[in-house]
Amino acid sequence: MSGTTTTLHQDVEIGLVQIRVSQLEHSLDFYQNVVGLKVLRQKSREVEMTADGQNVLLILREIEHAKVLRRNSVAGLYHFAILVPDRPSLGLVLRNLISSGIHVGQGDHLVSEALYIQDPDNNGIEIYRDRPRDSWRHDAEGHVVMSTDPVDVDGLLAASEDLTWSGLPEGTVIGHVHFHVGDLGKAKGFYVDLLGFELTAYYGDAAMFISAGGYHHHIGLNIWAGQGAPAAPEDAAGIDYFTLLLPSEEERAVVVERVRKAGYTVDEVDGAPALRDPWNIGIKLVVKHSL
Repeated sequence: MSGTTTTLHQDVEIGLVQIRVSQLEHSLDFYQNVVGLKVLRQKSREVEMTADGQNVLLILREIEHAKVLRRNSVAGLYHFAILVPDRPSLGLVLRNLISSGIHVGQGDHLVSEALYIQDPDNNGIEIYRDRPRDSWRHDAEGHVVMSTDPVDVDGLLAASEDLTWSGLPEGTVIGHVHFHVGDLGKAKGFYVDLLGFELTAYYGDAAMFISAGGYHHHIGLNIWAGQGAPAAPEDAAGIDYFTLLLPSEEERAVVVERVRKAGYTVDEVDGAPALRDPWNIGIKLVVKHSL
């Protein structure tokens, strides 16, 4: 696949995520005290949140009286994933989640250790740390070997034993996003064949993982909300868009041209080209140096 002209540059990353929430103050309390993000700036009913005081990782947009949907009921956000820089940091996250009293799911995916929570509007969140890339295994087809095993909770707590929680640390980023879609074949056509991500793994016949540059996955796609699941309504909590960080103006222009040729509308939003996937999930194409 790496020889095709439609493969994304290996340095592509996920930037930020903007989500819709029903009660901004309630969400702010959750994202600051439970998740560990900080407010960078607020404009009306939108708040930009950060870990390092400079880079925006999450934007909360309040929709008054927003519907809160049942989990796994529509195409749209399954979770966005916050990647912390090391294991002690994840241990601190776990300690804070336990003290908050929130329900915490977990999974050891071989390439990573992950914790799962939901925000007050059922928006899914993963907080995880990666194992070193040279420890990742690949199968005969070159796909990354992933699994869902129990996390070594005692080990995580031990790794953070003498540390103090003060929120998510510098070096925290959005590592990946994971969506419910209505059709995996259609999702592959859009994200792989058109945008240029590469397939890294399948999870049974109901989920696939794709990335740029050999990462285990920048995007997860599943049909766990049902084959043919409809797009989330715009007046419901969920995802507005995520940003795709591209290394240069030239790379971005190539992607924009490819998408337009395929018949997709590309609009200008806040100075950046933006498009929507087949389930109305927004994607904003941002050049890294323009951040």
